[in-house]
Amino acid sequence: MELVLLIGLQGAGKSTFARQCFADTHVYVSRDLLRNHRHPSQRQLQLIEVALREGRSVIADNTHATIADRAPIIALGRQYGARILGYFFPPHVKESLVRNQARSGTARVPNVAIYATAKRFQPPTAGEGFDALYQVRATGTAELPAFEVEPYLEG
Repeated sequence: MELVLLIGLQGAGKSTFARQCFADTHVYVSRDLLRNHRHPSQRQLQLIEVALREGRSVIADNTHATIADRAPIIALGRQYGARILGYFFPPHVKESLVRNQARSGTARVPNVAIYATAKRFQPPTAGEGFDALYQVRATGTAELPAFEVEPYLEG
């Protein structure tokens, strides 16, 4: 059983990566789908816990921009004995802004949201409790998305 955290700016390609790599194997939990919920962070944890309690692997799709954002999710995964994997999309503001502009409707976020997330962004570290960390780089186009994944080594 795995708990996968996607870590990166809005528009980094996290949701597309999740669909391509985990759609058939993991329960998908995204705070983007919880925007109308009164407490989206709390609801996200509840949905993750339900999946883990059922022994199912889960992928948490959100920016998870800070250590504090990631800590309760990692702790929950540890509580259920899940293997904790992090997929880190290094912040590239310009690329995120371009991808965001290609979005429509509620999928598009205000540009200021990307800048604000970038300002407070903390790259993940092994000390947070990850069993494995990977770095992901979007290499494709909007029409034909592709990704390169490699082990993430702390600097």
